[in-house]
Amino acid sequence: MRKGYDVIVIGTGIAGLSAAIVCKEAGLETLVITKAERPDDTNTNCAQGGIIARPDGDSADALVADILKAGCFCNSHGAVGLLAEEGPDLVRDFLIDKAGVAFSRDSRGRLDYTEEAAHSTRRILHCEDHTGEEIQAALLREAEAIGLELRCACTAIDLITNNHHSRDCEELYREREVLGVYALDNASGEVETLLAGAVLLASGGLGNIFQYTTNPAGATGDGISMAHRAGADIINAEYVQFHPTALYHRDIRRFLISESLRGEGARLLDGEERPFMRDYSELGDLAPRDIVARAIYSEMARQGANYVLLDLSSGYRGEKPIKERFRRIYETCLRGGIDIEKEPIPVTPAAHYFCGGVKVDLEGRTSIKRLYAAGEVACSGVHGANRLASTSLLEGLLWGVKAARNMAASFKPVAAARQNGIPDWKKPASPERFEPALIYQDWNLVKMTMWNHAGIVRTRKSLERAAADLDYHAHRVGKFYKEAALDRDIVELRNGILAAQIAVAASIHNENSIGCHFRCD
Repeated sequence: MRKGYDVIVIGTGIAGLSAAIVCKEAGLETLVITKAERPDDTNTNCAQGGIIARPDGDSADALVADILKAGCFCNSHGAVGLLAEEGPDLVRDFLIDKAGVAFSRDSRGRLDYTEEAAHSTRRILHCEDHTGEEIQAALLREAEAIGLELRCACTAIDLITNNHHSRDCEELYREREVLGVYALDNASGEVETLLAGAVLLASGGLGNIFQYTTNPAGATGDGISMAHRAGADIINAEYVQFHPTALYHRDIRRFLISESLRGEGARLLDGEERPFMRDYSELGDLAPRDIVARAIYSEMARQGANYVLLDLSSGYRGEKPIKERFRRIYETCLRGGIDIEKEPIPVTPAAHYFCGGVKVDLEGRTSIKRLYAAGEVACSGVHGANRLASTSLLEGLLWGVKAARNMAASFKPVAAARQNGIPDWKKPASPERFEPALIYQDWNLVKMTMWNHAGIVRTRKSLERAAADLDYHAHRVGKFYKEAALDRDIVELRNGILAAQIAVAASIHNENSIGCHFRCD
């Protein structure tokens, strides 16, 4: 199939859907695609804690100070200022008033603000402990109400650029532009040529290049890898944030225990049930995530343990009962035999959020014309070397809306003659089908390499080992990819290895131990 649109959005989380809604309402023919079978299979949907707003008594300056401190002052001051000034108003105008997100309220009917680590005040709006789920559902309802075209099971393979793909040799001498996407129909196996006047990457992060992650299975670094192959600037790729508290359970994987538990009084305990965070930071259990993750890592190493304990039962100070305030966490843990009202939760760090990504300006524009990015795939500079809790949903919302408004204001269709110069996808002469077990084995090699050699604590020696191993895997998988009958698994593996190489190369280059890039050498 070959079809043209004004705008193509890749991803259905808060950044992608917010942008697509704005584009559609601005009169642009907009297509949203996701490789997932369901549009709510996103990191947004998994977000528990909340989103930053502005309660009475808070200020943009105070928020700026907290973000900069958490980010080790490696942030873009312009991006942080923009988020602090415009973000909270957008939560009210776009999420509450427009999309109808029903944030939690206190006993007097007022919006309920919670606290999270490294924030100087309670400024986090939430929907109990399933905030992302409610935001996701509200945005999908809004998308359906306005008739937004959304295709699931449609895997983006590569960005189409004039320099690389056009049959017109004159395009080699022009400024690089993205003119669309080659996308795989997962069901039929056919590769489609989807042309567009602008493309927004909102495809999420790369957590699944690590052995342990809180991310859904689809977070394989697709957008970062596609942008890199197209020639876009990628920055801060060494800054991968590990969430300190993922549930440690043999039967329940990828489940996050929200930082807001510590905001409501939970404490981290060692194997002897001794609180230990004061040994690592004067902020105790409310220290920034990178410090808490390394503290847990150190305690696990000291004890030879696979986890530490997070106890909410003895110090909870919330207004609602635990089983109501943290419903999803309570029910999930109970399903695994843990009653969080009475006993501590076994937790361990896991890869959680990519603070780097495709470099964007304050309007969401990348270094390639007609290509935009928003959300976790993008790097606006807000997070610096370490993300402050609950900034991610706000950044995705703000840059999704900003990018869409810029696309609408500056939109210029691509001339038909230029689009006609883009060829359809060329299949291998004799495509081979490969056993899923081979892909599974290759993925395990990538995940273990990254976890063991490029994880929470790094050294040059370990990173160079990771780079060498990944180069070997990349060569094999590259050959494999060129000969294969494409499916989602092969596309993800190709992207995941490249995303891992990008992160490791950046980690080797940055010899400063800072934020969530911790070099113990």
